[in-house]
Amino acid sequence: MNKKIAIVTGANSGIGRCTAKALTDAGCTVYDFSRRDISVEKINHIRVDVTDENNVINAVKEVYEKEGGIDIVINCAGFGISGAVEFTTLEDAKSQFDVNFFGMVNVNRAVIPYMRENGGGRIVNISSVAAVAHIPFQTYYSASKAAIESYTCALSNELKPFKISVVAIQPGDICTEFTQARKKTFAGDDVYNGRISKSVAGMERDEQKGMKPEVAGNYIAKIALKSKVKPIYAIGASYKLVCILCKMFPCRFKNFVIGQLYAK
Repeated sequence: MNKKIAIVTGANSGIGRCTAKALTDAGCTVYDFSRRDISVEKINHIRVDVTDENNVINAVKEVYEKEGGIDIVINCAGFGISGAVEFTTLEDAKSQFDVNFFGMVNVNRAVIPYMRENGGGRIVNISSVAAVAHIPFQTYYSASKAAIESYTCALSNELKPFKISVVAIQPGDICTEFTQARKKTFAGDDVYNGRISKSVAGMERDEQKGMKPEVAGNYIAKIALKSKVKPIYAIGASYKLVCILCKMFPCRFKNFVIGQLYAK
C-alpha cells in the first residue's frame, strides 16, 4: 500500500503541528506549509505564505512533482484578532480573512486539479465553534470561520463527482500558542465600559483551560483518513452539543446566551 501524501498548513505549531505528527505516525508522508522555518522531526517543511497565491502554487507543484500525488490537504494556518468592530481597522479585518479564509482558498485552488487528475482526495478545512456560536469582540474571527463552513459545504458538492471530499472541523477552546498570538486591540474599552477587555480575558482563560492540541490533532488526522465523511465535525462531546443547540434554538435565544457569557 502506497503512503498517503499530506499537506498541512501551519504545521510548525499548535493544532497543525499535532495533526501533522498524528498523520506521520499513521504512515503518511507529510509536508508542512508555513512561514517559519522550524524543523519538526519526520515532517517535510516548505516555506510558504498561504496569502501569496504564486508561492502556494509553486509549493504544491513541488510536492506533486516529488511525490506523484497529493491525497490529503489540511488547512490549519490561521490566527485571531479581537476588539470592537468600530475600533478595528479595515486593514486588520482584511488580514484576518486573507489568512483564515483566502489562504485556505489559495491552497485548495492549487491542489484540486492534481486531486481531480489522480481520481480523488480529501480536503480538511479548520473552522471553529465560533462559526456557529458567534463571539462578540471576536466578530471578524467568527465571520472568517463561518465563511469557511459555507465554502466547505458548497465545495463538497462541487467536487463530489471527482471523489474529492471536503470537510470542515470545529475545534473549541484549545490550549495552544494561538492565545498568545492573537492580535488584540482594547481601543474604545472605556466607551464599552470595560466589556472588551473583560470579554477577551474570559475567552483566554477558557482557552488556557481547554483541550490539549494533541487530542485535537489526533481527531483531525482520524477524520482526514476516514473512508467516508460528513461535511462538518465538532471536536469533543461538549462542543458537539453546543453546535447542535446553536442550530436548534432560535437565533435570538442563542445570541442572548452568548451575550451573557461574552458581552455582559
